[in-house]
Amino acid sequence: MSEAADIVRAKAGAEPCRLGIVLGSGLGNLAGRLEGPIAIPYRDLPSFPRPGVSAHAGALVIGTLGGLRVALLSGRAHYYERGDAKAMKAPLECLKALGCEALFLSNAAGSLVPEVGPGSLVALTDHINLAGANPLIGAEGDTRFVDMVGAYDPELRDRLQAVAAAEGIALAEGVYAWFSGPSFETPAEIRMAKTLGADLVGMSTVPETILARYLGLRVLAVSAVTNLGAGLGAEALSHAHTQEVAQQLSNDFERLVSAFCADFAKS
Repeated sequence: MSEAADIVRAKAGAEPCRLGIVLGSGLGNLAGRLEGPIAIPYRDLPSFPRPGVSAHAGALVIGTLGGLRVALLSGRAHYYERGDAKAMKAPLECLKALGCEALFLSNAAGSLVPEVGPGSLVALTDHINLAGANPLIGAEGDTRFVDMVGAYDPELRDRLQAVAAAEGIALAEGVYAWFSGPSFETPAEIRMAKTLGADLVGMSTVPETILARYLGLRVLAVSAVTNLGAGLGAEALSHAHTQEVAQQLSNDFERLVSAFCADFAKS
C-alpha cells in the first residue's frame, strides 16, 4: 500500500480513481477542467519528486473529468534532473493504490516526420529506448522482466482515435525515441533515430511506461509536437519554444483527453 495514497484518500475521499493522467510541458491547463478538484502538492506526499522544470506545477489533483474520477499528476520529474530513471516510481505506485486501471501519459516532442509537424498531436504506438537507462534496474524478483509488446495499449488507442474523430481532432500515430536530455539531440542523432524507425523524439515518458507496465497499468500516450527534430527545421530549439507551441495545442489536447475520459467512464 502507498503511504502517499493514504494521505490522498484522507484529503480527497476514498472513492477510487480509474484513470491516472501525467501532464507534459505546456499541457498543465488540463487541471483547470477538472470538476471538484482537490490539489495536493508533491512536497506533502512521501517519496514524491520535486519537479525541476518550469511550468511543471508539482501537484497531484483529484477530480472528475468527463464524468470519470481521475488522478492527475501536474508535472513530472525527468531522468536528466538527477540521473534517476525511477524518479516517477512513487507517484505511479500512488496512482495504482488509488485504484487506477490505466495511465494516460503526455509529453512535448520533436517530430522526425515533416508532414506531422509542430501543432500536431500523435498517439504513441511504441518506443525506442536510446537513453540506455531503465527504471527497473535494481528491482528484485521475476516481475522485473516486463513484456513490452503492446505496452501502448492498442485497444485504448483505438478508442482514443474514435473520440478524436468524433471531436474533429487530427491524431497521428508514431514511435517515440527516448533521449536522456537535457541537451537537445544533434542532427546526426536525429538521422540515426529516423533510420532506426522513430517518428518522434523526447526526454520523458518511456521510464513511466515501463514502470506502469511493471505495476499492471494499461498505458496510453500522446505527444504534442512542438518542433521538428534538429536539422529538419529552421527554428532554434529551446524549452521556451517547446512551452509556447505546447500551449497553442492545449485546447485540442484538453478536448481530446476530456472526450476520452467520457468514453472510458462508460466501460
